[in-house]
Amino acid sequence: MNLKPQCRLILLLASLSCLAVVINASTGDADPIYKACVEQCGQTGCVGDKCFQHCKFSSDGIPIDGPWYLQEPLYQRWKQWDCHTNCRYHCMLAREEEREKVGDKPVKYHGKWPFQRLYGIQEPVSVALSALNLAVQFHGWVSFFLLVNYKLPLRPNKRTYYEYTGLLHLYGLLAMNSWLWSAVFHSRDVELTKKLDYSSAVALIGFSLLLSILRAFNVRDEAARVMVAAPLVAFVTTHILYLNFYQLDYGLNTKVCMGMGVAQLLIWTFWAGITHHPSRWKLWVLVIGGCLAMLLEIYDFPPYWKFVDAHALWHATIIPLTFLWWSFIRDDAEFKTSTLIKKAI
Repeated sequence: MNLKPQCRLILLLASLSCLAVVINASTGDADPIYKACVEQCGQTGCVGDKCFQHCKFSSDGIPIDGPWYLQEPLYQRWKQWDCHTNCRYHCMLAREEEREKVGDKPVKYHGKWPFQRLYGIQEPVSVALSALNLAVQFHGWVSFFLLVNYKLPLRPNKRTYYEYTGLLHLYGLLAMNSWLWSAVFHSRDVELTKKLDYSSAVALIGFSLLLSILRAFNVRDEAARVMVAAPLVAFVTTHILYLNFYQLDYGLNTKVCMGMGVAQLLIWTFWAGITHHPSRWKLWVLVIGGCLAMLLEIYDFPPYWKFVDAHALWHATIIPLTFLWWSFIRDDAEFKTSTLIKKAI
């Protein structure tokens, strides 16, 4: 079956979707009932029967019992939920219960769907799937390390025959770093965790694009690699600095990540179509799976059971794709090593 037309169509749809305008304002923010609830909670410290001790202030605005987080057990202080965020959260839940009773669909509040907390974790399913992705990346990286260093033949100077070993070690470290901060960010969304999550994700996607260029076009000369890498590294670094020190722009960051993601999918599609690599079928599966996974990032929907949204499902789809990716990398290392040894004989 010729998969190229189908994948091109998916890529075209994904590319066009990247041009959509991202609206930061959320419907729930403008709801007068929600806004009145938050304002009242700030004054009384209660939403219905639920009251928060750390909303009690003296006349000069200082918490009566000292900083609120000092009143909680040590193992719970990492949550850092203050009066304002707790009021927002419980007013959101109360408002969504009212909307559900009259048959209205969930809406976003402050840019996020109404998730149910679990032990202080904002998005528990995304956190669990991020941690699982981290474990899968670690497994893939370790298996690749053992293969190239202990199972495959080495050069006389004890270096590997596979020319992309160093790049893939760096890729593995960037991937694990990205999933670590993804788990932290989905646990508690504050400005610092958001910057760390966005920055690590951009660095990973940018490096993945570089890796696709170097492997698909078989760039082995160090000088040529530097020439290819320099503009891309400069672009990614500039974007990360922009996010951290100028404006944390979600819409712009989404477009940049989608653009680099589509670019590397196109490169892998092109290479899979012309190469005679014995494991090229794995690339086709990765490309098609990557296209479908990208659609989950574009076409958002409310969380099922207040826990599972489109982004959480995207996290889930990445797990089998990661297994397949590292499987392809191991196959590629064996294939390239075998080819170079045959040429050397």
